[in-house]
Amino acid sequence: MNMTQNLTKGFFKENPVLVLALGLCPALAVTTSITNGLGMGMASTAVLIGSSTLISVIKRFIPSNIRIPIFIVIIASFVTMIDLTLQAFLPELSKSLGLFIPLIVVNCMILGRAEAYASKNSVLKSVVDALGMGIGFTIALVLISAVREFFGTGALYGYPLFQLMGIEGFKGSIMMILPPGGFLTMGLILAFMQWNKQRKEKKKEVK
Repeated sequence: MNMTQNLTKGFFKENPVLVLALGLCPALAVTTSITNGLGMGMASTAVLIGSSTLISVIKRFIPSNIRIPIFIVIIASFVTMIDLTLQAFLPELSKSLGLFIPLIVVNCMILGRAEAYASKNSVLKSVVDALGMGIGFTIALVLISAVREFFGTGALYGYPLFQLMGIEGFKGSIMMILPPGGFLTMGLILAFMQWNKQRKEKKKEVK
């Protein structure tokens, strides 16, 4: 696998949320707006890149029997830095994401990449892998957020699209920005992806 494939595999083919079903807690909890989804995705990507880089650098010095606790300590250190940075420079976003920033520590996507990839590969490969997975995670969160915000508030990234289109009566469905809306949106996206995958497979069989 070359560097380009290593980077792009996390976008769609091995997307952490939509394919590997990792990091579902923030994917369902904070995706009520594109701002939240983008913020959580970027924060998680920063933690993923930082932790994967450091773990890859020191992997030879980590005893195998205590590697998981060490990984968690490293991840927690980067999460603390990101959390304090958001509180200092983006307080509104930090307040909106709330407890889910500290909970990045237990995001199975980050720990999974540390165990499955960073601890077994070079620094460059680990950074590229982390960046690709982080971008894929962000893509999934923004996609879910866009659907929920659009149908939940009638707006997209704060812009009242329904009003701009001349549809004055629709103000959104409150269910879409509540927990059931997250499950519904996730289910519909996964169903579409499976349908599209089966459609492509049938085309290949016909050819």
